[in-house]
Amino acid sequence: MKPIVQISLDVTTIGEALETAELAVRAGVDWLEAGTPLILAEGLNGIRALRSRFPETPIVADLKSMDGGFLEAEMMAKAGAYYVVVMARAHQETIKVVCKAGKDYGVGVMGDNLGCPDMVAGAKWLQDLGCDFIIHHIGYDERRGIAARGEKAPTPLDQLREVVAAVDIPVQAVGGMSIDQAIESPTYGAPLVVIGAPLAINPDRFERAGGNLETVLRQICDAVHAYGDIPVRRPYLC
Repeated sequence: MKPIVQISLDVTTIGEALETAELAVRAGVDWLEAGTPLILAEGLNGIRALRSRFPETPIVADLKSMDGGFLEAEMMAKAGAYYVVVMARAHQETIKVVCKAGKDYGVGVMGDNLGCPDMVAGAKWLQDLGCDFIIHHIGYDERRGIAARGEKAPTPLDQLREVVAAVDIPVQAVGGMSIDQAIESPTYGAPLVVIGAPLAINPDRFERAGGNLETVLRQICDAVHAYGDIPVRRPYLC
């Protein structure tokens, strides 16, 4: 599978999301993610705005669905999302109906293992229930809380190889990684590279960070795309 660079638009206004997305697409980013803060602030209008401005670019709706999954996935698909996100900690029936909505409306389902007591087992469970991708995710609050106690916070790289080995579908690693770590994740077998807070986005204020973001993103895209094909036992054909 060709490696993919996805930017997480963890902002709270459509204007800033579009501005950031414009420079990201120019820089070579493959997928746009409507981050959870954007969905909370702007809802379906944020997805529609991204779809209108970027009619050919895949859009991920980071719903983090926990209940009512079929309707949420249906609404996002009709608004223009290509992919939706469901949480492993949701009831299995929620995961199943999100996957059914994915099939009914032609959208991919990303299963997020954030908060699972056993992250590897959680990823395998998501695949078994029908998800198309795994998001191996160490949460923002988890990282900050552990660091505040003076302990070393985990990173997705700690168990990334184990997660990749446990499933047949593409994996992405999310949560507190440096730019170098994110670029390195395809070497672990995870072809979906996510750039977002705190790399391109300010993690405390959830707005676009200063500096020449377009140049940084172009360098990241060049480095990730240079890997070529990443072996995946069951690649998702988008």
